[in-house]
Amino acid sequence: MENTNMCQSCGMPMSKPEEFGTEANGSASQVYCTYCYQNGKFEDENLTLEAMIEQTIPYVVPSEFSDEETARKELQAFFPTLKRWAKSY
Repeated sequence: MENTNMCQSCGMPMSKPEEFGTEANGSASQVYCTYCYQNGKFEDENLTLEAMIEQTIPYVVPSEFSDEETARKELQAFFPTLKRWAKSY
């Protein structure tokens, strides 16, 4: 069974090499996905937790949550448990 990591910025499962972001030295990040993290920094360093939640909602409705309100509530509880957001909230 393949080992699956979860991006500690957006929560995306990462199991394929191309899904992992990169560190400044070019090595694969074991913490963040390619959409959030490249060359040792976040793609959008000024992104707020609230903005991350809003941009994630379309990806999880209706596959994981039935409506936007439910998704927003669940993401507001989940995202602060991820490494990127845990320190600031």
